[in-house]
Amino acid sequence: MIVYDLACSRGHRFEGWFASGDDYARQRERELVRCPVCDVASVDRLPSARVNASKSAPPAEATSKPAPTAPAQAVAGLPAELIAKLREIVQNTENVGRRFPEEARKIHYEEAPARAIRGQASPEEAEALRDEGIDFASLPPILTDPSH
Repeated sequence: MIVYDLACSRGHRFEGWFASGDDYARQRERELVRCPVCDVASVDRLPSARVNASKSAPPAEATSKPAPTAPAQAVAGLPAELIAKLREIVQNTENVGRRFPEEARKIHYEEAPARAIRGQASPEEAEALRDEGIDFASLPPILTDPSH
């Protein structure tokens, strides 16, 4: 197993674990290596400070205590607890799906009760909402995709 430090074109840093350097190259070529924060496939390896001991190095002394484990880390340096709380907040919004632009307009123009919604909008629909002064934010896949 090989661990690479990676960064997407938007500056999010994360780790990737691969069976080999060739495995990383194949996955990257097929755009399977994606940023877990923004889901872009433009990902590059960063220089790593990790040092791997050679196979000829003497084994480490056995101890009765297990090695300390690092606290769970979330993506992009955010604490795991924060990611969990943000996911909980997102799950407590109403998913209006492709009706997002329509529902956002109704809420903005007070034709529907104010409430927290989420859904999808095309780039053109998003631009039209912004032009109308309707505030919204895109959610990264790490908050909306249960597989993350």
